[in-house]
Amino acid sequence: MSALEWIIVLAVLAAVVLAFALPRPLLRSSRGNLRRRFGPEYDRTVRRHGGDEGAARRELADRLRHHGRLHPLPLSPADRRRYQVRWSEVQQRFVEWPDAAVAEADHLLTQLVHDRGYPAEAHEQQVAALSVHHPEHVDGYRRVHALAGRGHGGAGGMGTEELREAMIGARELFEDLVEPQPEDRDPDDRPEAADNGHHGHRGTAVLARLRAPWHRDGRQHRRKQDREQEPAPRTGTGAGTEGGPR
Repeated sequence: MSALEWIIVLAVLAAVVLAFALPRPLLRSSRGNLRRRFGPEYDRTVRRHGGDEGAARRELADRLRHHGRLHPLPLSPADRRRYQVRWSEVQQRFVEWPDAAVAEADHLLTQLVHDRGYPAEAHEQQVAALSVHHPEHVDGYRRVHALAGRGHGGAGGMGTEELREAMIGARELFEDLVEPQPEDRDPDDRPEAADNGHHGHRGTAVLARLRAPWHRDGRQHRRKQDREQEPAPRTGTGAGTEGGPR
């Protein structure tokens, strides 16, 4: 072969090597960036695609293109307190009626997501947008919505533990969405304003119940720790009851 032919062959080989070598670090960089951006949502998407990371990355990159520039709308202090009170009521209802409370939590989250400016056309689009901005906790909304749909369709067999875990995950997303941003925080919008209100203290106690194990007591669902944590009856100074607080 002539020198010119050798040059052509070497140039072609070099082009082939570059074509296979260059995309690999780029793909590794893309995979690492998406994993850091989406956290647990990255692994969930890979599992949903049967372990196909390429398909999962394409889906996540598509979510970023569609929703990455979305700027969520702030809540007014009054709306924020209203949502906090309503969520506390949902948690209290869960103690006696967990399936109904999960359906209410799904409805309340859907309203909150809409008020924050996320897509309202379909639940799938809402979840896709939320996964870009709240990847750590979006699965709580996904699970609550799925369980609420099963209950609405009359499907039985929903375990209380499954409902409880979904409610805890939904609560984490709720707190993310209702938390004021530094630029829209009102001086009078203090956390204690909601915590010490009509429902705030009781809502905190109910959340502690949600995190405790369950057991059945007749028709009602109660916590193992409910009665242990109830305060002892207070007696007056002149009651004179033996064995009372001293």
